[in-house]
Amino acid sequence: MTPKIKIHLADDHQVLIDGLSNLLQTVPNFEVAGSSLDGTTVFNDVVLDEADILILDISMPKKDGIETLKEFKEKESPCKVIILSSYDDLKIIKEVMKLGAKGYLTKNCAGENIIEAVEAVYQGQEYFSDAVREKIFNTFKDNPKLNQNAVIENPILSPREMEIIILIALEYSGKEISEKLFISSHTVETHRKNIMKKLNIKSTIGLVKYALKNNLINP
Repeated sequence: MTPKIKIHLADDHQVLIDGLSNLLQTVPNFEVAGSSLDGTTVFNDVVLDEADILILDISMPKKDGIETLKEFKEKESPCKVIILSSYDDLKIIKEVMKLGAKGYLTKNCAGENIIEAVEAVYQGQEYFSDAVREKIFNTFKDNPKLNQNAVIENPILSPREMEIIILIALEYSGKEISEKLFISSHTVETHRKNIMKKLNIKSTIGLVKYALKNNLINP
């Protein structure tokens, strides 16, 4: 029997909590274990619920999402956090990812992406809504070697893995990639190894050849 993924919702609007809860509970292995309306109670509520995933509004009253994330990081909580926000500001995205958030959704598309986000983050991946991903991608679009018409969709690779292939092919270092994508150098290396395994590629040169062959970068 597939184990339930226990989810906790934290937002100061009950109507949003109710809407997301109804949507999430259409998935058989999802369980909305509880909710919080006040930032000061989120950590203890998550512990009591034994939640696997926290969907956290960044603008919570009394204690905002940034402060809540700091608490989760300091106390080394195993719960994985997906940020829900009205903003797609890169500075905010970078800060929350450094504090350990595994996903970032804007509220205007939460209904479309929330199920996919929970599944991805539960499986150990990062997840960004399309608008956020496009904003991140645009930070390296000015590189003259990048094919501006590059399609970063692949049935074998995740969008994140495609982005990493492109950045490797554009000669960004692991540290530069981690800064561009708001992830750790260790995560970059893990993605690189997974990409090479999936594509049966043995070296960085092989990744560059793949990027050229698939028109991700210009010669």
